[in-house]
Amino acid sequence: MREVLTWDTFGTAAREVAADVVGSGYRPDIVIAIARGGLIPAGAIAYAMGIKASGTLNVEFYSDIEETLPDPVVLEPLLDTNALVDKKLLVVDDVADSGRTLDLVLDLLTVHASEVRSAVIYTKPRTVVAPDYSWRETDRWIDFPWSSLPTIR
Repeated sequence: MREVLTWDTFGTAAREVAADVVGSGYRPDIVIAIARGGLIPAGAIAYAMGIKASGTLNVEFYSDIEETLPDPVVLEPLLDTNALVDKKLLVVDDVADSGRTLDLVLDLLTVHASEVRSAVIYTKPRTVVAPDYSWRETDRWIDFPWSSLPTIR
């Protein structure tokens, strides 16, 4: 059985995550998307919070459905970390599954920024990193509306 996220429900999820961040008193200067899965959630959350500054860190870990590389790998183009000095960051991804991608990104960015927090739409029970903000927890495979259809060739 799969968890299916629709576009309509995604809109609600992104706004609820943004409300949780704002409600906690955290006001990030920059929203950082973990590409590719975090691109759409990061944009929606940044818009909901009125934050215009954003960036992307490209990380590859999944090679296919439920198939991963041995370790997450940062891909080019790289994020300009000089722009992060003394800034508060909100790192956004679609899911904290194993948590290894999120862990890698948080480790990379924490040394540059004044504070780094994380937000995801879904958290899996097995994650090695508990995100600061999460909409839902599930142990199912998730069909996201932006990645559930076959690639156009």
